[in-house]
Amino acid sequence: MKQITRETMSLFLPKRARQSHKGSFGRVLVVAGSRTMCGAGLLCAKSALTAGAGLVFWALPQSMQPAFAAALPEAITLPLPETEDGLLAEKAFPVLRDFINQYRPSLMVVGPGMGIGESSLLVRRLTNVDLPLIIDGDALNALARKDHWIADWLQERPCIFTPHPLEMARLLKTDRAETEEQRISQVETLCRQTEGVSLLKGSGTLVGAKIEDELQLWQNTTGGPALAKAGSGDVLAGVIAGLWAQLGMAEGFTVPSALKAALCGVYLHGLAGDLAALKRTDYCVLASDTADYLAQAFWEVLA
Repeated sequence: MKQITRETMSLFLPKRARQSHKGSFGRVLVVAGSRTMCGAGLLCAKSALTAGAGLVFWALPQSMQPAFAAALPEAITLPLPETEDGLLAEKAFPVLRDFINQYRPSLMVVGPGMGIGESSLLVRRLTNVDLPLIIDGDALNALARKDHWIADWLQERPCIFTPHPLEMARLLKTDRAETEEQRISQVETLCRQTEGVSLLKGSGTLVGAKIEDELQLWQNTTGGPALAKAGSGDVLAGVIAGLWAQLGMAEGFTVPSALKAALCGVYLHGLAGDLAALKRTDYCVLASDTADYLAQAFWEVLA
């Protein structure tokens, strides 16, 4: 197993040519948020922009759109039909499909703060869209609620899965990993089953990928208890999305570029949490603080 270090960043972090424009760095579509977890989409979309994506589209429940369009004016917001409970409704799918056909996002992040219920049906339809995907949060839970979801998975499309230990256990229909050996085994299993990239978040986050029949496994060396707060995963999903948008435009949206984005994303996210903790302590860091310290984390790596 390899370690994710600053040297890893020097190898894989996307470059920013001086003559570039916003179209050079990819377009991220974030499908996220619900009435009770409205901040998840904000954290994810903001982090994708901060990490360098050229454009970010944010699809969210229509009742949230006016306030959050003002909160993040750099994002292009798409208001979608919602249920009485404030969840994205399944009838939002044709609206999203038409939006994708018109605006051609480079990749899609699905799941942060979406909740369960009818949105689970929407997720199952979205995960069959022919786009590179980052599957996070409640999208992972929606897949786990379907029996034999692996049998219907489109393996030829590059994907990144970002579960924490309980989400991983639900996906694999097994118990939560309690040892490092079990954590490694679960990451390897999900990589083999999906032919994609898999994280297992936690202390020493693991990143795995199957590339040319070889299973690669990496462990992060940044991050600590400051990241043990609600919303941290939403920031991470956005950072990975922003990096993959850039790498994909430069190298193609493939499993290798997805792996590079995941490796750089978990390192920078962990480093941002560490830097925030130096000012605010491990107790007081919020996910929004981690997002705000991403710029300093990039400075540390680029220096």
